[in-house]
Amino acid sequence: MSAVPETPAAPSRPTVTEREARQVAEAAREQDWRKPSFAKELFLGRFRPDLIHPHPLPADEDVRRGEEFLAKLRDFCETRVDGALIEREARIPDEVINGLKELGALGMKIDIKYGGLGLTQVYYNKALALVGSASPAIGALLSAHQSIGVPQPLKIFGTREQKETFLPRCARTDISAFLLTEPDVGSDPARLATTAVPEGDDYVLDGVKLWTTNGVVADLLVVMARVPRSEGHRGGITAFVVEADSEGVTVENRNAFMGLRGLENGVTRFHRVRVPASHRIGEEGQGLKIALTTLNTGRLSLPAMCVGAGKWCLKIAREWSAEREQWGKPVALHEAVGSKIAFIAATTFALEAVVDLSSQMADEDRNDIRIEAALAKLYGSEMAWLMADELVQIRGGRGFETADSLRARGERAVPAEQMLRDLRINRIFEGSTEIMHLLIAREAVDAHLSVAGDLIDPDKSLGDKARAGASAGAFYARWLPRLVAGPGQLLGSYGEFKHGIDLSPHLRYVERTSRKLARSTFYAMSRWQGRMETKQGFLGRIVDIGAELFAMSAACVRAELLRSRGDHGREAYQLADAFCHQARLRVEELFGRLWSNTDDLDRKVVKNVLGGSYTWLEDGVIDPSDDGPWIADATPGPSTRENARRPIR
Repeated sequence: MSAVPETPAAPSRPTVTEREARQVAEAAREQDWRKPSFAKELFLGRFRPDLIHPHPLPADEDVRRGEEFLAKLRDFCETRVDGALIEREARIPDEVINGLKELGALGMKIDIKYGGLGLTQVYYNKALALVGSASPAIGALLSAHQSIGVPQPLKIFGTREQKETFLPRCARTDISAFLLTEPDVGSDPARLATTAVPEGDDYVLDGVKLWTTNGVVADLLVVMARVPRSEGHRGGITAFVVEADSEGVTVENRNAFMGLRGLENGVTRFHRVRVPASHRIGEEGQGLKIALTTLNTGRLSLPAMCVGAGKWCLKIAREWSAEREQWGKPVALHEAVGSKIAFIAATTFALEAVVDLSSQMADEDRNDIRIEAALAKLYGSEMAWLMADELVQIRGGRGFETADSLRARGERAVPAEQMLRDLRINRIFEGSTEIMHLLIAREAVDAHLSVAGDLIDPDKSLGDKARAGASAGAFYARWLPRLVAGPGQLLGSYGEFKHGIDLSPHLRYVERTSRKLARSTFYAMSRWQGRMETKQGFLGRIVDIGAELFAMSAACVRAELLRSRGDHGREAYQLADAFCHQARLRVEELFGRLWSNTDDLDRKVVKNVLGGSYTWLEDGVIDPSDDGPWIADATPGPSTRENARRPIR
């Protein structure tokens, strides 16, 4: 084995052009669609209810085991979890985490043969919604450990030896974390600076990782690092399992946030950390593909906890609005408040429908759910935030007051303001709303780019463009005529969704609107061609329309499932009907803003803001920020700070 120098030369941060960054992201995508996708078809103007109806159901044995665990978890949360204490002390007590380990909560998604519980995605999500309602910080810890930490990537990409080595530990004793983000790298991984240099049978890691959820208490880490290309090494961004107590690993800071105060999130430095080649997940250069594939189902954990938040918001809104009287009647009966309660109730029903449907499809593995999971994350994070905001408004001054303050003056300690703070990060976690818009939009237009992409690629030759033109002509000659008419124009369509309350008009609306959405996308591509990717406002609205249509479809299918089982069917139909009417109003507004908006004007204003034209508008205030750097220095090297790592034992 070669000698290890004490102080390596600091690698230069990659200089990446916009085009190169896109190429890295594109290479990490799953390129093929081997299974059907309801959402993909929806964006193409093909409404396929046969892919989601009848609603898929879990096996009886999965239900039995899932319900047994939920009962144990509920008892644990009710008797041993003090969410107010976690909020006050900004830390989950060690005895709570150890109790969760004993319960098997660390191994909910890990196969039984490795010591896990082997729960389905459906029941894993139900468990996260339950525990997240007791303490969002615990929900985040368990989710980060299993959804994006060591278990999920090993389940999909790990070798037999890796699974046998690490999964039993993750199932019962060891907490894991996922480390991708860096101080100067967010959603643009092409600029990743952490390196993993091959040396003998090892790789040597150097770099700094930021916002490492679970990183402060983790025993095992999934680390993304750049392997330099060399003889025998293809190089590229690569995933590794790293022991958190390895020499050279230092947790330099435990970060604090506006919400999720119990989150064990930190800054981790790697200095000459030796990682055996046997701990590499997949091949060199597959790191981003592993991360994105892991998130295909991993993203469902976040909207699952948003469902839990919606249920709690509904409970508090109902109880408070019936108790609080203004002008001679409960505030719930005043239309201004009642409309907010109706929004919370209908949206919670639809969001649970989206998550349960997507999760069951993930369990059955019949469909490709990469778009469905992404839509669930996007829609759940945005809608949960709105529901919590409406709850604060319904509660008035009490919504702005902390639970401790309410308790101190003799009122029920309702942590509405905490819920708002805790939920805010979901619009940023695991892909910000803006990035999710672009990610989903890329998948939504994949069919178009597959046949016509070379037409708008400036690097393609005239011959390539000619061939692409012929292929595109044949595709659109078949596709475009199908967007003219469909079942949505026939009054009898989807009649099986008419039982007292008639949901069939909503499904006909989804079918018609799906075709309209596809036509709008085609028109935009024809109009802007290569500039389409810069029209982020337009693409975001296209995605938001698709999200509403997916949620409407899921809500109707869930309502019919509950009706067919005699499980609150009439009430479910009422909620689905209300949600679909609300969603249709949002869809029509979004369509109006596709072509009538301020996007061009906004771009001009932004250029002037950055150019300093409006600095006079900033006069008259004092900036309380200090004069530190906008981005912390992440130069590789030994740590100069005390290790803040706190393993749970």
